[in-house]
Amino acid sequence: MEKNDFGIEYINEVAKKISKNTIVSYEDLPRYDLFLSQVIDYLNDKFLDEKYTNNIVQNYIKNEVISKPEDGKKRGYTKVHLAQLVLLSYMRPILTTEEIKKVFRLAFNEINDRDDDIISWEKAYKNFSDIQKDSFEEFIAKQHFNEDKIQNIVKGMNLKNEEQERIKVFFVVMTLICQASAIKKLVQDIVDNYDNGEG
Repeated sequence: MEKNDFGIEYINEVAKKISKNTIVSYEDLPRYDLFLSQVIDYLNDKFLDEKYTNNIVQNYIKNEVISKPEDGKKRGYTKVHLAQLVLLSYMRPILTTEEIKKVFRLAFNEINDRDDDIISWEKAYKNFSDIQKDSFEEFIAKQHFNEDKIQNIVKGMNLKNEEQERIKVFFVVMTLICQASAIKKLVQDIVDNYDNGEG
C-alpha cells in the first residue's frame, strides 16, 4: 500500500472485496449428498483461514453441535449438513462449542430431530445470507473510526514522517479491534444469559 493511500477509502475497498466473497447461496451448495472427505474439501476451499479435518467434523457430530449423517448411506452428508457447517464456520471465531450448541438450539431444538425444528435449515441459512450481505453494506456505508481524530493524535506525537503512517494504521486497527471485541462480548453475553426454558 502506498503512503497516504490508507484511510476510509482503503477500508471501504477491502470491505467491498470481502462482501463479494461472502457466504455461498443455499442454491449453490452441492445438491448431491457427499462423503465426509468431500465435505472437508468443500469447507477448506470456502474457508481458507480454517482447516477442517475429519476429526473436527466428527467431534461436532459426537457433541451434537451438528446432526448425524444419514444412516446407512455412504454419502451421508446432505445440503443441511453443509448449511450447518457453513453457519458454524462463521460462529467458530466468536463462540465456544457449547455456545454454538445453545444458538442452534434456539431455532432447531434437538439437533438430530428435524421434526422439532422451529424453522428449517434452509430458511436459517438464506436469512443469514441476507443479514450478512446487509451487514457488509452497512459496514461500507458507516465510518468506523474518526479519521480526523486519529490524524490529530498522530500529529500530536511528534513522530518521524515514516513512522506516522504506521502509527495511524495501528490506531485504526485498534479501533476496529475494540469494536469487534465489544460485539463479541455482547454476543457471548446474550448466548450465555438467554434462558430459553431449558432450565
